[in-house]
Amino acid sequence: MSTPSHASPTRARQPIRAAAGSFLGTLIEWFDFYIYATASALIFSHVFFPGSSQLVGTLSSFATLAVGFLARPLGGIIFGHLGDRFGRKYSLILTLLLMGASTVGIGLLPSFEQVGLLAPVLLVALRILQGIAVGGEWGGAVLLASEHAPEGKKSFYASFAQLGSPAGLVLSLMVFRFITEMPEADMYAWGWRLPFLGSVLLLLLAFVIRRGVHESPEFEDMAKAQKPVQSPVKAVVRDAWPLILLVMGACTIGISSAYFTNTFMIAYATQYLGIKSSVILECLSVVAIVQLINQPIAAWLADKVGAGRFLLITSGASILVPYAMFSLVSTGQSTMIILGISLAKVFSSAFYAVIAGYIVNVFPVYQRYSGISLAYQACGALIGGTTPMVGTLIAGQAAGQWWPLAVFYSLLAFTSFACVMLLVRRRSTLLQPSFA
Repeated sequence: MSTPSHASPTRARQPIRAAAGSFLGTLIEWFDFYIYATASALIFSHVFFPGSSQLVGTLSSFATLAVGFLARPLGGIIFGHLGDRFGRKYSLILTLLLMGASTVGIGLLPSFEQVGLLAPVLLVALRILQGIAVGGEWGGAVLLASEHAPEGKKSFYASFAQLGSPAGLVLSLMVFRFITEMPEADMYAWGWRLPFLGSVLLLLLAFVIRRGVHESPEFEDMAKAQKPVQSPVKAVVRDAWPLILLVMGACTIGISSAYFTNTFMIAYATQYLGIKSSVILECLSVVAIVQLINQPIAAWLADKVGAGRFLLITSGASILVPYAMFSLVSTGQSTMIILGISLAKVFSSAFYAVIAGYIVNVFPVYQRYSGISLAYQACGALIGGTTPMVGTLIAGQAAGQWWPLAVFYSLLAFTSFACVMLLVRRRSTLLQPSFA
């Protein structure tokens, strides 16, 4: 009798390779995504929406950011279908190529002064392609790491895909820290384009690494045992729509917190607190390093105490922390800003690290890519992309008071807490009728 492929020495080394490949791939994807988010807060209102008031220009820039989130469910559907039909690795190579092409395209765009309305139209079109790429990337990266992971370590290995977000943020903030030190005319004319064009080098590195990762053993075993379903997305919506809704709600604080602190906070600090953009970017760089260290520790701990319990603790704490965060940020002192945002990030990033591995087990292998991608990306479209816009509107109406913003953050965290509690209590009951 032949030895199963996943028992070979080569396959035995694959969990680490898969985790590294997931990390590096998502790092590139999120670097591209975050440089767009940072440019939306600092650059695009001047380049693509000149002549508008500061509020209108910022809202217009954040609207293009939101468009990318709206496109993410489409990416989840497209690449979820491909990943459940033909394999995780195949789908992930395509997402990398699409993300690289659209990001470089943004770096080559003419400004509004050069071509008029065509400039923001092209910006939105390329932003949609970015959103489609990220929508397909996340689910595949999580699955590649999780489905290669040894038993009892699913949360830890899946968290490496989640590490791409803080690592991409650190890299993007370092780049924009340099760009904001340029003369203003150079920064708006050509300096902002450098990170978009330079991302092609990172793309080539990620492509080479991903080619060396084998297909998921769970997918290979499933494909041998049964023929993949013709329409995984249709099947998972039909069979598990209650779970999709609960997973969407559960992911809320993990997704929205990143764009609340990393995107909206830049605009809030510079426009309402008078903090220099270089200062807030430097503070966020330190916070991102805290997040990068915190996430693998959190995932390791979750495997010890139970992922469901861990998610309830961290989302519950996230309901309380924004009041301390805004109190500290409002001092305008760098140390206090770092402390305040780090306090919120310790809990939200711990939740973010663990939620990926937790929701993988909600769906069966043959619908898993489609199920987690659709739920996660739909949450991103509804919550993640709109969070900076809602925060900007609240700040504009709050007359300098921060407590309405803290309440908004608490509501986001409570949504996750409530949905995780329902998942913990009802997941086995919901799964049995459809998947038994």
